[in-house]
Amino acid sequence: MYKYFISICFLFVYVDGFSQEQKKNTIIASKKDSIVYKTNYGFRVGIDISKPILAQFNSSYSGLEIVGDYRIKKNFYIAAEVGFEEETTAEDYTNSTSKGNYIRLGFNYNAYQNWLDMNNEIFVGYRYGFSFFEQTLNSYTPNVITDIEDYPLYFPANTNTTPFTITGLNAHWSEFVVGFRAETFKNFFITFSGSYKILMSVKDPENFKTLYSPGFNRIFESGSGFGFNYTLTYLIPFKKK
Repeated sequence: MYKYFISICFLFVYVDGFSQEQKKNTIIASKKDSIVYKTNYGFRVGIDISKPILAQFNSSYSGLEIVGDYRIKKNFYIAAEVGFEEETTAEDYTNSTSKGNYIRLGFNYNAYQNWLDMNNEIFVGYRYGFSFFEQTLNSYTPNVITDIEDYPLYFPANTNTTPFTITGLNAHWSEFVVGFRAETFKNFFITFSGSYKILMSVKDPENFKTLYSPGFNRIFESGSGFGFNYTLTYLIPFKKK
């Protein structure tokens, strides 16, 4: 009798201990599951270093661009770039310089799923760009080659080297952007991006074409082009969530 009584007591002790252990494990698991990794929300600002690097290797170009974005949702950022460019374009019969300011406004969407507290991006985005600039015709040579009965004739022409500047020019365009961004140090980011540009409108000088628009780059007959950015930025955090 005592043997059965002792066995039943041990059974109750074991069951109670097992249930307590299960309850303890459940509490620990629920605590682990409830951990939320918050990320920084704030204003990120920096510079496109590709432009000063390009200026070192191309004497006909100079430029500076400041970039920034602000995180408004987990994967959504509003973004802007503001800059200045000057480019001299040499053609067969003309040499001209475009100089002015530009701004691009739009957004980025981060399609990359970060691990834990990582803050990297693979993003796509859109920009609306516009620029205000002037164009100087540095020199031009009149084209005096004629064709009479399939025999070309050439009449010597003098090159006009008197600069002529046209102000009040502008251009508007759209950009589709794709790129990636990596946080190399705390709140410090390196970004590389490329863009496909579509010209919407451009104001040409009288009797001459606009060959280059700051912010858009070279203007071809197709009205489209490409661009790239290599930026260094720093995040000024305002809050975490």
